[in-house]
Amino acid sequence: MSGDLAEIEKRLWAAADDFRANSGLMPSEYAAPVLGMLFLRQAEARFNEVGQRLGGGKGRRGGLDPDDYKANGAMYLPEEARFSHLLALPGSEDLGKAVNGAMAAIEKANTELEGALPRTYGQVPKATLQNLLKLLAPLDIPGDAFGKVYEYFMGAFAMATMQKGGEFYTPESIVRLIVEVIEPFHGRILDPACGSGGMFVHSADFVRRHQRSPEAEISVFGTEKVRETLRMCRMNLAVHGLWGNVKESNTYYEDPHNVVGGFDFVMANPPFNVDGVDKARIAKDPRFPWGIPGPDNANYLWIQLFWSALNANGRSGFVMANSAGDARGSEAEIRRKMIETGTVDVIVGVGPNFFYTVTLPCTLWFFDKAKAKTTRKDQVLFIDARHVFRQIDRAHRDFTDGQIAFLANIVRLWRERDVEHQGDSEALLAAKLPEARYVDVPGLCKAATLAEIEAQGWSLNPGRYVGAAPGETMDAVDFKERLEALQEELEILNAEAARLQARIAQNVAEVLQA
Repeated sequence: MSGDLAEIEKRLWAAADDFRANSGLMPSEYAAPVLGMLFLRQAEARFNEVGQRLGGGKGRRGGLDPDDYKANGAMYLPEEARFSHLLALPGSEDLGKAVNGAMAAIEKANTELEGALPRTYGQVPKATLQNLLKLLAPLDIPGDAFGKVYEYFMGAFAMATMQKGGEFYTPESIVRLIVEVIEPFHGRILDPACGSGGMFVHSADFVRRHQRSPEAEISVFGTEKVRETLRMCRMNLAVHGLWGNVKESNTYYEDPHNVVGGFDFVMANPPFNVDGVDKARIAKDPRFPWGIPGPDNANYLWIQLFWSALNANGRSGFVMANSAGDARGSEAEIRRKMIETGTVDVIVGVGPNFFYTVTLPCTLWFFDKAKAKTTRKDQVLFIDARHVFRQIDRAHRDFTDGQIAFLANIVRLWRERDVEHQGDSEALLAAKLPEARYVDVPGLCKAATLAEIEAQGWSLNPGRYVGAAPGETMDAVDFKERLEALQEELEILNAEAARLQARIAQNVAEVLQA
């Protein structure tokens, strides 16, 4: 079965219903065992693929050992740790014990996963586990499977507690666009808000698509403050054949990777508009070279970190709240200093409904330290991609393969690089840039000079530069920008309301139990 999200959600909802009715797990614990079993399912598919390709297929007896699998991007799975083995166990077996044993065997054979896999299957009735095995057996999920599954559980079970602080799962098509623009062919990659590891997974996919081995070309480093999410990230990396240095850490106050100047690429989707960061603890932190912003908002802490972590030729791409592009006061001064370095490369406006659980629009920012040494150092490329999308259903959008390549090719032409076509990108590009060279296109793209940016108060809002598309008035553009700003404010208030609702419910429960 292909990875159709609606079908996946349907099956997982059925599994969750079974867990809710029959297991001893709390609602917040439903996701871990399902993710663990999905992990086994995906890990065995990769294990078998590598074994067949290398001509072994049965571990040591077939002439292959664990290192052979790891060298080819797969975990080694002992016989007792394979999904198919668990699926075939007779009904008399203690299935919970067998699954826990499978997790232990995988961690023993793959020490990078030590402590990452769930061991709570003894709390789940045998019939529930058997049903879960049967539900997951037909699934075949490409790409960042664990991120999608995680968001499903986040949205279905724990919206109030897990969607706090502006933290939203990064849609796959947005991650892929970031990857296509920064082109992480080789080097050290950092994601200091790594979540389920989707940025790393799609970087590896990019490397493979260019006929290279990610195991040999890239090293991944990440931090994540939520322990359960970090475990999922480690599982996600492992099942995709990546072995990263990801650590549990609060990025605002801790720097376990000594990031300043240390990375070739930085990619992230940080939480938007976070307040309450203790500024006294970070006042002299070298990761924030232009100082601590005055407003109680962490956006410009993240932005400075993504800049300072790059080496002299490094590139970064990240998701940011729309409001950051026009923020005033001390944030505008930080933005001015950053723009004047010549390293702000590309800014892409993305429309609403790309995130699964919120309608929030966003902006993609890109830095390129090497750009300051080129003829483009006094320019920033702005792309308004709000009109570029595929409508999945009434509430959700994404980019097609062709649209991702089309937007990335605009950047490549501006950089005077060869284009790379996928899907219908060639036709899309020919319609807008028929001479296959970069020119400003009203309503789509504009290479603005620093003088033009200064005249706009150092704004990094694409709409201020790209202008109106043919047939559209600037009044309509201004109205859309204001409406998007109001929408962002509403989403922030909704997240805060959900957090307060959860706190009130907890307080009431404690009072009633007293």
